[in-house]
Amino acid sequence: MAFRTEQEAFWAGQFGTDYMRRNDGGAALASNLSFFAHILRRASRIGSCIEFGASVGLNLRALKLLFPQMTQTGIEINPDAARILADHIGESQVFQGSLFDYQVTVPADLALVMGLLIHINPDMLAATYRKLYEASTRWLLVCEYYNPTPVAIPYRDHTDRLFKRDFTGEMLDMFSDLELVDYGFVYRRDPIFPQDDITWFLLEKNVGPR
Repeated sequence: MAFRTEQEAFWAGQFGTDYMRRNDGGAALASNLSFFAHILRRASRIGSCIEFGASVGLNLRALKLLFPQMTQTGIEINPDAARILADHIGESQVFQGSLFDYQVTVPADLALVMGLLIHINPDMLAATYRKLYEASTRWLLVCEYYNPTPVAIPYRDHTDRLFKRDFTGEMLDMFSDLELVDYGFVYRRDPIFPQDDITWFLLEKNVGPR
């Protein structure tokens, strides 16, 4: 499969498979359940979700426990992770490939990214933001590493594979009908339900110009 960027090929290959195996387990699911229950208290009932970079579905599994009737779609570039994801949400609900090749036909109540934007080639961020925006009818949840200015961070002995910046601020500047509803941070040393130093932002769409 031909990709537009080195980062896509990286995550579609062996490194992405190894990452998947390191990050699957009951403790992660429990932390995600606490994470989403806290964040989405400000949102109305959510009947559908599209996640970009869904991996093996730990986020979607937690959301399904909170919203049992939720319909779910996952976009995942790594074929090994996509096969496991399909076991949880159904093969027809999985798009295995680059998010840039995914065509949004039915937007969801919630569009979600968690630890995805940090791995996108910076030149492709605007296209990614638009895809996330188009996938949502109302809510967008962005959960990423944050930095006020763009910076590249060495990642497991690789360069140009992890980037930090104000992703949400760039989205708010790009789309005038997005409004910041809530935000927060979860520390990797949280004694009960840790996350990987994630800063999260809950956005609402179609609220009118600010």
